[in-house]
Amino acid sequence: QVQLVESGGGSVQSGGSLRLSCAASGFTYSSYSMAWFRQAPGKEREGVAFIHSSGSTSYADSVKGRFTISQDNAKYTQYLQMNSLKPEDTAMYYCAAAPTCRWSSWRQISSYNYWGRGTQVTVSS
Repeated sequence: QVQLVESGGGSVQSGGSLRLSCAASGFTYSSYSMAWFRQAPGKEREGVAFIHSSGSTSYADSVKGRFTISQDNAKYTQYLQMNSLKPEDTAMYYCAAAPTCRWSSWRQISSYNYWGRGTQVTVSS
């Protein structure tokens, strides 16, 4: 049974940092591409960061230079280090996994087979 479990969310002030984790199980983690998405109230879910099974990464323009995606294949865990947080980063953050994902499609929700339940991030000004 595939499971993705996010953790690490919380409430911080603007300029603060958080590190999100996503623990995966039930599939061959190292062969999957992984991503973080977020969804704010009243808004669509959007792709934040992507890490291809090769290890290459991509980011949404809104988080470039502030967020870093990484993974530990031995622990079946991916991370999202979030620095210089802004109030507009407030959202529910979701982990997603795909056995194959084209670079041009990583922001598309339909590219992913598996999703976690999310962890809330709240940034106050």
